[in-house]
Amino acid sequence: MINQKLMLFIDWQNFYNGARRSFFSNSDNYVYGQIKPFELGNLICSRAPQGCTYKLEQVRVYTGRPDSTKEPKAYAANSKQSNAWEKSGAVIVARQLRYPQDWPHSHAEEKGVDVALAIDFISFAIDHMYDVGVIASTDTDLKPALEFVNHRCYPEIHSEVAAWYSSRSRSRLSIANHNIWCYWLKKADYDAIADLTDYTM
Repeated sequence: MINQKLMLFIDWQNFYNGARRSFFSNSDNYVYGQIKPFELGNLICSRAPQGCTYKLEQVRVYTGRPDSTKEPKAYAANSKQSNAWEKSGAVIVARQLRYPQDWPHSHAEEKGVDVALAIDFISFAIDHMYDVGVIASTDTDLKPALEFVNHRCYPEIHSEVAAWYSSRSRSRLSIANHNIWCYWLKKADYDAIADLTDYTM
């Protein structure tokens, strides 16, 4: 299997939080946990299963976006970060955060990010836009998308996952009755693709 097209789907907040749980503490600066999405795609391609050669087709980042009128500073930081990702070659899919009626007493929440990722993961597989789809997330809400692609598109299309690995965290996405390849990423891998830019500056 030579030069198979690989597409990486990153559930940004989930993957960021996973890095912080695995390698850092809550008291560490918020930049610790950030990564360079396109570099993650290159890293994954360099670790294709034996006998396979992957070509990075696209890196897609799914993220929430603050409301510019409610949180102008957070919106500006998010925009700067997204612009940096796009300049590196990644595709950004942003959904505005949902603000509860008692905000800011209650925090804003992501809404529809995992759904957008799941829809793209399935529709792109059906349209043969990738040969290998990798989901970087441990959100179990994405399991139905993995199940669909594996049951309906395999073996033409392969599904894989990426997850952080440490003594504190070893969770990954999986589905019953199918062995899905997982790229376990350790601290040295994080260090190789870390983005320590403070986008609030």
